Amino acid sequence: VGFKSQSGKGVVGRVDGVLVVAGTERLVGETNAALLGGLEPGAMHVYATTDTGTAAGATLVDGVRPEAAALVPALHRLGVRPVVLLTGDRPEVAETVGGLVGVDEVRARLLPEDKLTAIQELRRRHGSVAMIGDGVNDAPALAEATVGIAMGAVGSPATIETADVALMADDLRRVPYAIALARRSRRTVRFNIAAALVLKLVLAVGAILGVVNLAVAVVVGDMGGSLLVTLNAMRLGALHPADETVTAAQDGHSG
Repeated sequence: VGFKSQSGKGVVGRVDGVLVVAGTERLVGETNAALLGGLEPGAMHVYATTDTGTAAGATLVDGVRPEAAALVPALHRLGVRPVVLLTGDRPEVAETVGGLVGVDEVRARLLPEDKLTAIQELRRRHGSVAMIGDGVNDAPALAEATVGIAMGAVGSPATIETADVALMADDLRRVPYAIALARRSRRTVRFNIAAALVLKLVLAVGAILGVVNLAVAVVVGDMGGSLLVTLNAMRLGALHPADETVTAAQDGHSG
């Protein structure tokens, strides 16, 4: 009864007439949290209090995804720097996780609006920013990022709707693959446009000089041009998730 969620802090509601407050120390209060000391350091602490004087605390330890340690080096090889960890966790937890996965910068104890501010700051500093998120608290920051990437398999509906890209596989290794595919797609589009323009120009000059007739213009300029750009675009299908490092080397970390 009277349930209310406070983003980044916790929840408040009544259970059998008893007011229950559950969440971080920001919600239950620093004093109540201090009374429940002795919880494991370096972990996320969750507290619960009631208006009858009952209080409890719990320690939550998030496991690092097995593929997370490989994600940051792969992004670095693609020239994506800095990689910044934005989290609402305690600083000691964030620093521990950041050290395990090798990020360049850690920002902890962030509320949804703090993540939004951080993305705005990073955009001013670096121009373009991509953000990966899966929780509803990430939605504002995902919308502000140049490219928002949602973990589609585990992400909240609000996050998926806000993001520009949704990874339907719950695998962080798809992120470098998506970046590599986007870069190669851009190169392919540029090549196809340039090739089509050059071909049309050559045929136009040939027609003016009288060396290109209507049949040649149709076969080469129309059918041939369409076939050329289609076959070139089909080469994108040969790129696989494990190829992002090779693609980075071929791209010279461009884009």
